[in-house]
Amino acid sequence: MELAVYNIKGEDTGRKVTLNDAVFGIAEPNEHAVYLDVKQHLANRRQGTHKAKERSEVSGSTRKLGRQKGGGGARHGDINSPLLHGGGRVFGPRPRNYSFKLNKKVKSLARRSALTFKAQQGQILVLEDFNFDAPKTKDFVNITKNLKLEGIKIVLVLPDQNKNVYLSARNLPTTQIVTACDINTYRVLDNRVLVVTEKSVEILNNIK
Repeated sequence: MELAVYNIKGEDTGRKVTLNDAVFGIAEPNEHAVYLDVKQHLANRRQGTHKAKERSEVSGSTRKLGRQKGGGGARHGDINSPLLHGGGRVFGPRPRNYSFKLNKKVKSLARRSALTFKAQQGQILVLEDFNFDAPKTKDFVNITKNLKLEGIKIVLVLPDQNKNVYLSARNLPTTQIVTACDINTYRVLDNRVLVVTEKSVEILNNIK
């Protein structure tokens, strides 16, 4: 697959780049692998620090409130009972680790499947390499306007870390910056348009 290369003014440069079919056009994209990879990514982001107090942890008297029998109602223990207001919680959440293992081959298949879906849907835009002399959000906003991407959620894929570009875009809620070697399935899918620079295409074409 070939895509045209645009400059920061939104003009077609006349150049084209070739996307590797082994990455952007696999024969059978695997939706289940994509699901597992995204599920693992979101699970790994969870803190898992939730905690509710159970009966033995609630502060309160342990005196038995009433007789075991003959009261005319259900039997009661102390005031910390889950049946009473202010008592402990039954089977409440406890701190836990939500992360789980996923094989490297499954993650690789998921990433290539996600890139293939993006290519099939025409949601990949190739941008020529650029840089800013100094961080300036206004300049980055102008680029999105020129590319007709203003207000659209995008992910910009750079070949390596670029401090000026990152600082220019970090305050924009619809824009995320990621390097080509760090791109994952979640980042590929969590946007409307994947904007890839020319050098980044070369790196992604060789990704496994």
